[in-house]
Amino acid sequence: MNKSQSDALVFFGATGDLAYKKIFPALQAMVKRGRLDVPVIGVAKAGWNLEQFRARARDSVEKHGGIDAEAFAKLCGLFRYVDGDYNDPLTFQAIRQELGGAERPAHYLAIPPLLFETVVEQLAKTGCAKSARVVVEKPFGHDLSSAQELNRILHSVFSETEIFRIDHYLGKRPVNNVVIFRFANAFMEPFWNRNYIESVQITMAEDFGVQGRGSFFDQTGAIRDVVQNHLFQVLSNVAMEPPVRTDSETIRDEKVKVLKAIRPLDTNDLVRGQFRGYREEPGVRHDSKVETFAALRLEIDSWRWKDVPFFIRAGKNLPVTCTEVFARFRKPPTVLRDSLLSRNHMRFRISPEMAIAIGATAMSAGEVFEGRHIEIMASRNVCPDEMDAYERVLSDAMAGDPTLFARQDYVEEAWRIVDPALRADTPVYEYEQGSWGPSEVEQRVSPDGGWHTPIMKDDESPNQNTVPC
Repeated sequence: MNKSQSDALVFFGATGDLAYKKIFPALQAMVKRGRLDVPVIGVAKAGWNLEQFRARARDSVEKHGGIDAEAFAKLCGLFRYVDGDYNDPLTFQAIRQELGGAERPAHYLAIPPLLFETVVEQLAKTGCAKSARVVVEKPFGHDLSSAQELNRILHSVFSETEIFRIDHYLGKRPVNNVVIFRFANAFMEPFWNRNYIESVQITMAEDFGVQGRGSFFDQTGAIRDVVQNHLFQVLSNVAMEPPVRTDSETIRDEKVKVLKAIRPLDTNDLVRGQFRGYREEPGVRHDSKVETFAALRLEIDSWRWKDVPFFIRAGKNLPVTCTEVFARFRKPPTVLRDSLLSRNHMRFRISPEMAIAIGATAMSAGEVFEGRHIEIMASRNVCPDEMDAYERVLSDAMAGDPTLFARQDYVEEAWRIVDPALRADTPVYEYEQGSWGPSEVEQRVSPDGGWHTPIMKDDESPNQNTVPC
């Protein structure tokens, strides 16, 4: 075994919703690919035994991806289970016993952040933290000060190189494809800057509501839930400078530089919305002012992006479910009249499928000297054997590769940007379900030329030329 490879996985919160929906299917996939062959110790306080734990895993995998008989049987053979209270030292003594001869365990904290300090202290006291890694789930606090406190707690036992903060969005292949496409193609560099790009939009739309997660969402809101983590990661990939090396720290340095160049979010550049009916959702306060939609405008004060506005919007109960980046080009200094032109653009679709497209103007059919808009699809694919985001990030954490994980300075810079606007208690505007958010968005936070509306496969224009990946 590679000396940096973890030789055991301990995951706290093993009977929780995240484990049921994401972790068990990811573990089976890791076994199937030969990426997991060490003890997997589930820890929770559920009054269960090992067989009940295995039954929970089976039910999870059956409902979220399907059973692979051989891989699941092997996974069950790796399972151990410790049932106990996190405040009880005996629980951690039992973990130490189950670890046996393991010397480099990875501890995955799929638990609320308020339990981090207790668990981290007990891991240290029982010797479970020695030569170990700790993997923690978002949210990394709810503001800058709480994020700094969480970092203090983790650093009291683990060094920064031993801390892996999961943002599963970085495990998605299309998110990382943005970086590959930018830096592996020579034609991208000449125009991917302020001289040619007029504005950049990042949209994360969902056509569903809070789906029974009202209590959680009402303590979080759209900005904390997806903007300052997932969408800032997308923003960093779009705007970062070419790394001089491909090692994890060099790549993460460039991402941090992007956030450092962004001024704190001004309340005049933010519109928050709440879909009609949200306050009737179970677990939501009847007087809630939590946003289910947010649109914001940011500026990156760097040599490449100075004066290019970046617009981000995210929301629930919007017309479609789609995440994509849309970069609008400046108008060319042409002698042709405007009626012949359409605005050029470049589009990176992240979900539901991966796509890269370029919008251009070509001559209309026939002899009339008129232009028509076309979109050249440079890439579209859905890989049936693609690695799930959680499988990728857990595999990398076990291997000790931190590239896809948020570093301390990145997390704190992200909170620095949104904190002032979150503390300001800005108004929340109601919007109709199935709309693109409140009307105030178009009045206050809208790109020149308007927001791009994502086009789904069934609605695609006949003027689209596809070049398969």
